[in-house]
Amino acid sequence: MRIRSLGVIDDAVVELSPGFTAVTGETGAGKTMVVTSLGLLLGGRADPALVRIGATAAVVEGRIVMRPDAPAALRAEEAGAELDDGALLISRTVSAEGRSRAHVGGRSVPVGLLSELADDLVAVHGQTDQQGLLRPARQRQALDRYAGDAVAVPLEKYGSAYRRLRAVAVELEEITTRARERAQEADLLRFGLDEIAAVEPVAGEDTELAAEAERLGHAESLASAAQLAHAALAGNPEDPEGIEANTLVAGAHRALESVRSHDPALGALAERIGELGILLADVAGELAGYADDLDADPLRLAAVEERRAALTQLTRKYGSEGTVDAVLEWAEQGAARLLELDGDDERITELTAERDGLRSELSALAQALTDARVEAATRFASAVTEELASLAMPHARVTIDVRQADDPDGVDVDGRPVAYGPSGADEVELLLAPHPGAQPRPIAKGASGGELSRVMLAVEVVFAGSDPVPTYLFDEVDAGVGGKAAVEVGRRLAKLAKSAQVVVVTHLPQVAAFADRQLLVEKTNDGSVTRSGVTVLEGEDRVRELSRMLAGHEDSVSARAHAEELLEAARADSRQR
Repeated sequence: MRIRSLGVIDDAVVELSPGFTAVTGETGAGKTMVVTSLGLLLGGRADPALVRIGATAAVVEGRIVMRPDAPAALRAEEAGAELDDGALLISRTVSAEGRSRAHVGGRSVPVGLLSELADDLVAVHGQTDQQGLLRPARQRQALDRYAGDAVAVPLEKYGSAYRRLRAVAVELEEITTRARERAQEADLLRFGLDEIAAVEPVAGEDTELAAEAERLGHAESLASAAQLAHAALAGNPEDPEGIEANTLVAGAHRALESVRSHDPALGALAERIGELGILLADVAGELAGYADDLDADPLRLAAVEERRAALTQLTRKYGSEGTVDAVLEWAEQGAARLLELDGDDERITELTAERDGLRSELSALAQALTDARVEAATRFASAVTEELASLAMPHARVTIDVRQADDPDGVDVDGRPVAYGPSGADEVELLLAPHPGAQPRPIAKGASGGELSRVMLAVEVVFAGSDPVPTYLFDEVDAGVGGKAAVEVGRRLAKLAKSAQVVVVTHLPQVAAFADRQLLVEKTNDGSVTRSGVTVLEGEDRVRELSRMLAGHEDSVSARAHAEELLEAARADSRQR
């Protein structure tokens, strides 16, 4: 990593070993900034207060080597990033104003992508995580992750049944609690459908009746107009001297017909006049029929108006568009809704049966989860107990209590009150008996400060073994540990580093001596500016730093001798492994 303008660090390059890297330094020198920098690369919260005074922004850049088919590499490629010679380049910039930018593989990406990548890249174990693992819910999550598919498979089935049961319960509650409202809605629908059925409207009927009413209301004027038009075309029997249109057209046709042979153009006009005569005769016939058929019966007009009034009453109540077609549409939808409401009793029966079946299924799945967790808890506790033996707690015994939680409102098929939650019905609690004869107690209550750190380190190391991530960061997780126990902590971390990259921020020389690489975070002051840098310690420099960590004075002869002894013991231990 390269860190610029972050806290007390002006500009520093942090070269982490593929194995075990220990980060040391005086209190306040900036060791935490190394952890913070890694946190920023992993999508941690951007705090503008971290920006070095006088700088416009803090920048952290990291180079992470990974396989091209690694999950993080594939996810980065989906976002448009590219690997650079087998490495993924990540950068994070935090401005003094609080703005944050992220780049992965040369592409600008949302900061949230860094958090997604972090899940497959680094497992962070620190003081905050240690406190989190004291919570039963977090312990259950850790156990489930350790158990793998043995818990994941039944948990997925359980989760599906649990979500369906919740949905069924909500629907059943809605139907039963709103029974009165739904009954009132059904009554209103029945009234409306009965009212519509009594009238029996027909699609488009209102338009046809409106036209008929208009015709019947003006029957006399329509008949008079038809008769006058017919007389003008075909003649009036009461006026034999009158000249009608048909006679005039017939005369015009005869006049042209006699001379049409002399000019084709005049012959064409004669044909058109002949067609006009035929058309006039047809229209005259239709006018005569219209006048004869026209119904001027006032009783029919009254019946039409009465029918229109009945339809209008329906359209005002049920026709959103004021038409009979809209009324019929409302009736169709209302009938479907009424069928649904009338089926509530049947639906309640169906949902009750499904709920009872799901409860039975959920009970069986919860028991399967409990059984899988109990089996995994036995293995997990045994592994942690074995780790404690390597951490100078040979007589300590760790157990994991897995029990189904009680709930007065929850009843399973056996009549036992059980609390079902999204992750099952189990409560998981890590218990510690620090010495023979001691009763197992929750680790938060049954361990001293030093014992708690070692127990949590053992838990985290065992848990880390079930993680697919290649890098583990321990931030002063060895706090409260000293002497022989500290040596064992260093030895255990070195053993873990044989199969993964391990980064430890520590104040213990016994731990730092086991590291493949030791980094010193050191603060300097030129009188006006205070800054910290990161240095790789080798040879004499590493002995001097271990001496300082041992005795507080790097030139102490006895401390130097002890430091050299620690380094040699660590090398010998490494050769044996």
